[in-house]
Amino acid sequence: MRVVRQVEDGVSPEHLAGVLGFARSTVFGWMARYREGGLEALKARPLSGRPRKLSGTQLRQVYTMVTGNDPRQLSFEFALWTREMVRELIRREFGVRLSVVSVGRLLHKLGLSAQRPLWRAYQQNPVAVGRWKSEEYPAIRAEAAAVGATIYFGDEAGLRTDFHAGTTWAPVGQTPLVRTTGTRESINLISAVTLRGVLRFATYEGKFNFETFIEFCKRLIHDTDGPVFLIVDGHPVHRSNVVKEFVASTEGRLRLFHLPAYSPELNPDEWVWKNVKADRVGRAGIAKTKGDLKSKAMAALHRLQKLPNLIRGFFCDPHLRYIAT
Repeated sequence: MRVVRQVEDGVSPEHLAGVLGFARSTVFGWMARYREGGLEALKARPLSGRPRKLSGTQLRQVYTMVTGNDPRQLSFEFALWTREMVRELIRREFGVRLSVVSVGRLLHKLGLSAQRPLWRAYQQNPVAVGRWKSEEYPAIRAEAAAVGATIYFGDEAGLRTDFHAGTTWAPVGQTPLVRTTGTRESINLISAVTLRGVLRFATYEGKFNFETFIEFCKRLIHDTDGPVFLIVDGHPVHRSNVVKEFVASTEGRLRLFHLPAYSPELNPDEWVWKNVKADRVGRAGIAKTKGDLKSKAMAALHRLQKLPNLIRGFFCDPHLRYIAT
C-alpha cells in the first residue's frame, strides 16, 4: 500500500523496486491489483491452513465420552482409555480417521492427560457410601463426643521382601536393573489412627484371626483414656461372634463400627500403609531377610508415629474430608 501511494505521488515503480529490493514484476503486479480493486485488493488474506477434521461440537462430544464413561460402557474390552481407543471412538462415531499422534494432540488440547487411575471394586454400593458419609459417621462422631470416646480407624496389611516402589534415572531406552532378593518372606501388620494424628500399631505372625484382633483391641483400650470407637472394614474376623462377645465384655470401653463394603478409600489407615510400604520400605533398599523386613517396617511406623502432622494430612484426601467436616 505504501508503494502504491508513492507511485500515485509520481515516484517511478522501477525506482521503488530497486530501493526496496523487490522485483519489477512484483511492484507492477501490486499496481494492477490496485487498479482493479483499490486498496482493499492489497490487504493480506489470512492463511486458511489445514481445515479441522472435527467441529467444536464433535470435540465437546469426544470430551464428554472420554471423561464421562468407562470404555467398557462404549463396547470396548479394555477399562482404560488409550489413544488407539479414542482414535477408534472418533472413527466409529464421526467417520473421521486420525493418526495416533493427532489423537494425542487433540486430547491435550481438550485439557486431558494420561494419568494412573484409582481402582474401585464394582461391588461398591454408592448409596451405602453416601449414607455413611452423610448419616452414619456423623452419628458416630456425635455419640463419641457425648461420651468422650476416641475414634480410631483400623486396618491390617502385609509386606513382603520382594516388594519395591519408586523410579530411578537411566538412559532412554535402557531399563535399569536393581538386584534384589529372590526369597519371599512376609510380615503382617495392624494399625489404627485418629484425626488428631495418633498412631497405634503391632506386628503379628501367621494368618489374621480373632485372637490377633482382640489382642490389638486390648492394647488400644489400655493406651487410650475413655471409650474407644474403632471403625474397621467388613473382614470376617471383625464380624465374628468371638469378637462380638469380647466387645460386649468391655462394657462400653470398646465399640466396633463397620465401613461400607468395598470402600477402602473411606479409611485413612490405608494412607498409613501407603506411607510405610510405598514411601519408606519400598525405597529403603533390599530387605534380605524377614528380620530385616520387620526392622525396616517398624522403623517406618515409629517414624510416622512421631509425625502427627503428617498423619493429620492423610485426612485431607478428598474421600476422607467427611471425617473432619
